[in-house]
Amino acid sequence: MEPLQKALSQLSELDTAVIVHDLDVMHERFGRIRAAFPEAELHAVAIKANPLVGVLRSLVEAGAGLEAASWEEVQLALAAGCLPERIVYDSPAKTEWELKEALRIKVRLNADNLEELERLDRLQPTYPIGLRVNPQVGAGSIAMTSVANRGSKFGMPLEETDLGALFQRYSWLGGLHLHVGSQGCPLSQLVDGVARVWRAGQALNLKFFDMGGGLAVNYRDLEAGPRPEDYAAALRQACDGFGKIPLISEFGRWIQGPAGWVASRVEYVKEGAPSPMAVLHVGADLLLRLAYAPQDWFHRMEVFDAQGRPKQGAREPWTLVGPLCFGGDVIGRDVELARIEPGDWVVVHDIGAYTLGMWSRHCSRALPLVLGWRQGQLSVLKPRESLEDLVRFWS
Repeated sequence: MEPLQKALSQLSELDTAVIVHDLDVMHERFGRIRAAFPEAELHAVAIKANPLVGVLRSLVEAGAGLEAASWEEVQLALAAGCLPERIVYDSPAKTEWELKEALRIKVRLNADNLEELERLDRLQPTYPIGLRVNPQVGAGSIAMTSVANRGSKFGMPLEETDLGALFQRYSWLGGLHLHVGSQGCPLSQLVDGVARVWRAGQALNLKFFDMGGGLAVNYRDLEAGPRPEDYAAALRQACDGFGKIPLISEFGRWIQGPAGWVASRVEYVKEGAPSPMAVLHVGADLLLRLAYAPQDWFHRMEVFDAQGRPKQGAREPWTLVGPLCFGGDVIGRDVELARIEPGDWVVVHDIGAYTLGMWSRHCSRALPLVLGWRQGQLSVLKPRESLEDLVRFWS
């Protein structure tokens, strides 16, 4: 694998792991989103999926906006060169100061609840604001990543909210926003959620419609879908006049997930039952969801030798463990791999979303070097965190 071999050639003896974000893959997948939804006026990629400023800047240069789930993420968007009017700010816990600042620089806002509407009214917005609506289509197969179940903390419940009255009371309301969930939500559930809110908005004088994101990634078979082209076709069939109102999207995982991989050096191999064990330098610090909920998450894994060449030979089941000091730091059980030896490199694929952005500080492991791969060349997206950086973080 050429990118791996080039990455290994740049490592120092202190580098025990390296993350590579394939910007070519990211751009290709963002291009597919744009082609599937040509009627959208703004595709705001979710920052929380991958908050690296270099990654965000590359997306902005490709024509993307950015979706921020916190005021800190708004700052990341601005640092990446995103214009305020192309930033969508969606936090469910915006402070009054944050709302005031957001209105001052004119970022796009989606209000979450009645109290937030009252706060905004006191601040008198001068441009259309969106209202987040919970379409109440239930949780997907992974409840923790679903946000459209009854009782969700997000948005106004569709069936209990008089949208017409709210839009009449707050003349600056101009859009509707929703998000069903992410991994674990099938295409039919996403379509149902968007369609419910779309129909509710037909009686309103909407200036925009924010359909959210949520398109899942099939980590076992990327080609098997779901595909944005299928999602767009289903929405046009389910939503009469879809696209006649300016459309905003907030995709994240589908664009970023398959664009990243991590390589960890194998430090030790332990023989034993039920399978031999390889001790790695990444684990539940980077792959929290895989370690804590392996029944819901999956990542393809490969093993390479010290020079980055694929290991040959018969495959056998391996247990892959991380460096953290608790028994659950396991990222693979019975993974069929060629024989592993100390000094080899284990590559975990499709870690471009919801991994580095969820980095755990347990045991104070340093963030690894992050490189970007673009048109056959590597660039540094984030240097390896130094020991001095780490001490400064906790000081």
